[in-house]
Amino acid sequence: MINYIKESYNELKNHVTWTSWSEAQRLTVVVAVFSVVLALAIWGVDTVFSGVVGKYFEWIKS
Repeated sequence: MINYIKESYNELKNHVTWTSWSEAQRLTVVVAVFSVVLALAIWGVDTVFSGVVGKYFEWIKS
């Protein structure tokens, strides 16, 4: 187990290419913006669908 941890640390330290801090910040902003846009799109579809289902059930009652 200790050997595995040492080898994993060595792999991360010497063989992984990390992005620069500015690139990581830029990508974080892209993910945050995309998440907000997707959440708004899902909210819009849900609102429309809820309205359609509500109207359908009102129509069936009549």
